[in-house]
Amino acid sequence: MLAGITNSDNNHSKVTMQLIVHSSIDSVAQSEWNFHQQTNTPFTCFEFHQCLELSGCTGPQTGWQPMHLMFVGLGKPVALIPAYLKTHSWGEYVFDFAWAEAYERYDRPYYPKLVAAIPYTPCAGPRMLLAPGADKQQTLQVIATQMPFIAQQYGFHSWHWLFAQQQDWPTASESTPWHRRLGCQYHWYNQNYYGFDDFLASLTSRKRKTLRKERQNIRQQGIDFEWLEGHEISELDLAKFHQCYANTYHVRGRQPYLNARFFQLLVEKMPTQITLMKATQHGDSIAYAWYFKDENNLYGRYWGCLKEVPLLHFEACYYQGIDYCIAQGIQHFDAGAQGEHKLARGFIPQATHSYHWLQDTGFDQAIAQFCQREAEQVNEYITWAHQQTPYRD
Repeated sequence: MLAGITNSDNNHSKVTMQLIVHSSIDSVAQSEWNFHQQTNTPFTCFEFHQCLELSGCTGPQTGWQPMHLMFVGLGKPVALIPAYLKTHSWGEYVFDFAWAEAYERYDRPYYPKLVAAIPYTPCAGPRMLLAPGADKQQTLQVIATQMPFIAQQYGFHSWHWLFAQQQDWPTASESTPWHRRLGCQYHWYNQNYYGFDDFLASLTSRKRKTLRKERQNIRQQGIDFEWLEGHEISELDLAKFHQCYANTYHVRGRQPYLNARFFQLLVEKMPTQITLMKATQHGDSIAYAWYFKDENNLYGRYWGCLKEVPLLHFEACYYQGIDYCIAQGIQHFDAGAQGEHKLARGFIPQATHSYHWLQDTGFDQAIAQFCQREAEQVNEYITWAHQQTPYRD
């Protein structure tokens, strides 16, 4: 699907772009996608979105309909925005259910909505992939001013950039205001530690003793850990991992978002960017934690266990990840959303940023006030949380 969009910049010259909408990953050439992919972030790569779609984890039946936006100027690639047309708000982790309910209560449409987001993945990163040499701010300005036209043509009522990088978001204007929402996650940073004990030495004495005691408790129960890289992951381990992963949902009376086929495809198509941590006790597999990675980052994503063991989650999802980062020289560890208990284990509070545009402006003032109050509360919390970190200095 094609559409022409134009915008006048501050010098009164016209910027003309063509918008190409891809409703399936199959309609995008991998080389074309990769041309825009200037980083090795696993969640924006072609293979990740391909695995989601081929496995059926995204598509019309899931409420995550691919709608990847490609912008072309003067016949040359400009930008690619991995995006999805949504008929609900599940699997996003930036909760707007109250907004949708308010629109429904007053008989105003809220869905379908367009999300520039990574399905089921609350990891911050670029939401617009730029072709080499493209002007980011100019492209954002074109998108912002042409938003009503794009929304009308393609039938969505709002657009949401979730967990965007702060410098990578749509420029606001009077005609197309964007609402910014703040959130908080907890990330660990490698200060060139030589080992886990070196990391512990940076903590206060009381916290250092607590972490050592937690790790010792796991060792005393005879639990061992093994890291399986990419193609080292066997079919048996895949099956057991998915059983553990699904169990974390089943115990809450829910169905898992991701099926076993998705993880099989990840092993086939992007083995260098995945690693699986296996926990065994007396030779039996009892827990798994699935990680993604690139040169500078480790991302803890999915976990589950077949046997409830106190403190095992902390070891499998935090301490093992820290060990891995130190051993591999990885500088940053994102262990997943939420979890204030990460503070005591050396993770630092970090703001997340999401941006929201709504075609129907009837609730703009109320939403703006909500976002302002929320941001004030989040900023106050982050200030407090920084004071709770266990580091000596």
